[in-house]
Amino acid sequence: MKIHIVLKSLLVPTGLAMGILVSSAHLANAQQVKISPNFQPDPITLTGKSGGSNKSNCGNIPSTPSQVIEVTESLPYLRVTVENTGGSGQPTLQIDGPGGKYCVLADNYSGGKPEMTGFWKAGIYNLFIGELSQGQHNYTLSISQQKK
Repeated sequence: MKIHIVLKSLLVPTGLAMGILVSSAHLANAQQVKISPNFQPDPITLTGKSGGSNKSNCGNIPSTPSQVIEVTESLPYLRVTVENTGGSGQPTLQIDGPGGKYCVLADNYSGGKPEMTGFWKAGIYNLFIGELSQGQHNYTLSISQQKK
């Protein structure tokens, strides 16, 4: 009877640990970048494939973040831009961070590219690069402290 109880108590923590490892593995697929004031090079550029199987108000997004950004100190100005680098894709940008969840679509002001500018609070930001059209397309994500 004692053996059964010991095994049972081992199974719960083991299962919990495995769940944490699986969740961490999903985030491990995303490129992770630390952003601090006056970072170099400026801009930082990252590449990937837009789109995913999850339908949302921000287009078809991936189930795990495309990129993860850690802003180490609050920044008075940061510009994050997504650009389609081939094909007929229409990328979107969903940002899930300390200030909430935002969907950014292309507009004329940003030159037809999804772009978020302004004050960025310190913290972790999960970026999901979505797609309004079907399929996946190559994109470049640009992160800069320079104003246009």
